[in-house]
Amino acid sequence: MLGPSKPRRLDQPIAVSLEDLVPANHFYRHLEAELDLSFVREWAHELYADRGRPSIDPVVFFKLQLVMFFEDIRSERQLIATASLNLAHRWYLGYALDEDLPDHSSLTRIRQRLGIDVFQRFFEQIVDLCQEARLVWGRDLYFDATKVEANAGVPSLVPRFYYDATTHVADLFQDEPAAPPQLDSALPSGIVPLPIDSQKVPAEGEPPWRLLEERRLDPTRPSRGGYRRTGDFRVSPTDPDASPMWDWGAIRLGYHDHYVVDGGKHRIILAALVTPADVMENQAMRDLLWRVCFRRKIWPHQVTGDAKYGTTENIVAVEDAGIRAYVPLTDFAHRSDFYGQDDFVFDRERDEYRCPQGHPLSRYSTKRTEGVVAYRGEAAVCNACPVKAKCTTSDHGRKVQRSFYIDYLEKVRAYHATEPYKKAIRKRQVWVEPLFAEAKEWHGLRRLRLRGLMNANIQGLLIAAGQNLKRFLAARGWGRRQAPCGILVALPKEQQRPSAVFG
Repeated sequence: MLGPSKPRRLDQPIAVSLEDLVPANHFYRHLEAELDLSFVREWAHELYADRGRPSIDPVVFFKLQLVMFFEDIRSERQLIATASLNLAHRWYLGYALDEDLPDHSSLTRIRQRLGIDVFQRFFEQIVDLCQEARLVWGRDLYFDATKVEANAGVPSLVPRFYYDATTHVADLFQDEPAAPPQLDSALPSGIVPLPIDSQKVPAEGEPPWRLLEERRLDPTRPSRGGYRRTGDFRVSPTDPDASPMWDWGAIRLGYHDHYVVDGGKHRIILAALVTPADVMENQAMRDLLWRVCFRRKIWPHQVTGDAKYGTTENIVAVEDAGIRAYVPLTDFAHRSDFYGQDDFVFDRERDEYRCPQGHPLSRYSTKRTEGVVAYRGEAAVCNACPVKAKCTTSDHGRKVQRSFYIDYLEKVRAYHATEPYKKAIRKRQVWVEPLFAEAKEWHGLRRLRLRGLMNANIQGLLIAAGQNLKRFLAARGWGRRQAPCGILVALPKEQQRPSAVFG
C-alpha cells in the first residue's frame, strides 16, 4: 500500500536540545574532551584593548581552524556556511541553533591580529601534549621538505624593477595624512566631492614577526658566488614572496614546506617551516635542528636527510655536536669518464697527491672562500702522459681539490656501509614523505589558500599541528581516521581494525 505524501512541517517550533542531537561517540566530542583551548585566551589577551566592542572568542577562532583542517575546507566563507548547517560543528563551537556564527571576514582580521607568534605557540603546545603523552621518542630525527604551490599564477610575474618602482612610489606617499573634505566653490550648489579615504593603520599591539630576520631566509637577500635567482628578475604582485619553481613538469610559483619528524612510531612533527622556493632545503636544517633539541630537551643520536642536506656546513655542525649525520653524499668525482679524485692517493707527509701513473700533484692554491686546497700536476708531465685522455683535457696539468673538512666527509661516507645507515635511509622514505602526502591529499597543502610568507607559515603550522593532533587523539582512545578520509562517529572497539589506527 502506497502511503500518503510526506507533509512538510518545517516551520513549526520544536523543543530539542543540541546536546541531544550530537551522538555521544562523535569525533568532535572526543576532540573537545581531549583538547582544552583555554590557553589561547591567555596568549591573545594582550593583543586586545581593555575597552570597546567585545571581540570573537579566540578559542572559537582556533576551533574553526581545526574544523577547516579536519573537514578539508578550502575557504573561510565555505567554512562558516558548513559550520552553520552542521550540528556537530555548532556543538563544538558552542553556538546554539538560533545563534549566528561569526562573519567569514572576521577570521581574516583575527588571523592578522594574532600574528605568526601565536600560531607558532599553538603548534608547540600541540607538540607539548604529544610529548607529555610519551609519543615523542627523540633518538633520531628525519628532515625533508616538499614543494607547495602558491596561490598565484606564473602569468602574474612582472619585472622586478617595475614592481620595486611601484612599491617605492606607494611607500613615499603612505605616511602623508589625508586631506579633510572641503566644499569646492566651483562646484554647483548641493554637490559635495567624495572624501579622501584615510590610510589604513596597522592594528595596535600587533606582534612583530621576526622569522625572516632571525633565520636569515629573507627572499630579497643578496645572491652568493655570482648566482642569480629567477626572483631577482621577476616577481608576482599577487604573492611577492612566492618564487618560481619546477614542479611536475611545469614552472609554478611556490614555497618549500620543511618538516622535522621524530623517529618514534607515532611520527610526530617536531618543527614546521615554510620558506620561499628559491631557498635551498639544506639552509634551514641547522636552525630547525637546534630549535628542536633545545625546545624539546632532546639530543638525538642521528639525523637523517636526503642528498640535498649533505652539505659541508651541515655535516660539520651535526658531527661537532656528537650527532651522526646520515645523509648521502653526491659523487661529483665520477660524473665524467675522467679519473675521479678517489683514483688519486694523498700523501699527508708530503702534502701532495699521486696520480694513477705515480706522478705528484703539488699544492699550489688555497681557496678559503670555497674551503678547499687545490693541487696541480706539472704541465709538461701531464701533457706527455700516455693516459692523459682519461685524466684531463687541460694543457696546464690535472687539478684536484681537497676540502678543509675531508675528515668529516670521509667519516660520513664510512656510515654508508653500515646497516644502521641503510635502515635510516629506508625508514626516511616511509616516515616523512607519507606525512606530506597526507597533508596534500586531505588537508589542502598541495596549493596554499593564503598569500604571503607569513600567511603561508600560518597555514603550514596549522596543518602540521592538525596532523600531530590526529595522532594524539588516536593515542588517547580515538581509533578511527577523521574526516575527510573517514567517518566521524567512533565504532565499538571490537569492530575497530588495527589498520585504521594511526601509527
